[in-house]
Amino acid sequence: MERVTGIGGVFFRSARPDALRLWYAEHLGLEVEDWGGAVLTAAGGETLTWSVFDAGTDYFGPSGQQLMVNYRVADLDAMLAQLRVAGVAVDDALHESGNGRFGWATDPDGNRIELWESAPGQ
Repeated sequence: MERVTGIGGVFFRSARPDALRLWYAEHLGLEVEDWGGAVLTAAGGETLTWSVFDAGTDYFGPSGQQLMVNYRVADLDAMLAQLRVAGVAVDDALHESGNGRFGWATDPDGNRIELWESAPGQ
């Protein structure tokens, strides 16, 4: 059985993303990068991406949800196949970048979740 191996990121919407990023930088000390988020590194080297998206983004799917969690997986294809067999709604689109491969599914409450198979060495 495929399992989630960790949290890769936490993403949320804001009507005022620039102001909210500044608030988190000022009050929580996040080092917000030019792309609009921060990368937090655990003592063991694992990273978590934190990012504020514009309220109008379609990246979270059609549900209008405010928050999306990115879950790390070892084998994205196997995880998506397992979810499909279980009757879970899985987005057919996949995305690949220098950071790895990404896929999406929807939980029973209609929340879009992101699944991430990291690139080698990440």
